[in-house]
Amino acid sequence: MYICKNDVVQVIAGDDKGTRGKVIRVLRAENKVVVEGVNRVYRHLKPSRKNPQGGRLSKEMPVDVSNVMLIDPVLNVPTRVGVRSLPDGTKELYSKKSKTRLRVLKKPKVAAAKP
Repeated sequence: MYICKNDVVQVIAGDDKGTRGKVIRVLRAENKVVVEGVNRVYRHLKPSRKNPQGGRLSKEMPVDVSNVMLIDPVLNVPTRVGVRSLPDGTKELYSKKSKTRLRVLKKPKVAAAKP
């Protein structure tokens, strides 16, 4: 899974299809992400000392990662992503549409200098 916290994604399937938002949380074990403003549900609260009136609390629920796509920063459209290795040994995540770098995944190993 190449989606991280604070990435901007667009929902491509489901009730919120076409909605863009920032990733709030990534649940790797469940293969889900929580996106700001997407898949909102209401949690009904009983009156208590802390909340004497009670009411409804709106919160975001997790969405499967297969239902979101990263946004290409250059073209501002949803894009598939790939991993490529550079000659210096760096691995980077790149956009398939504009071929631009999204983030560095692995930095090159630096050989220990011999004295």
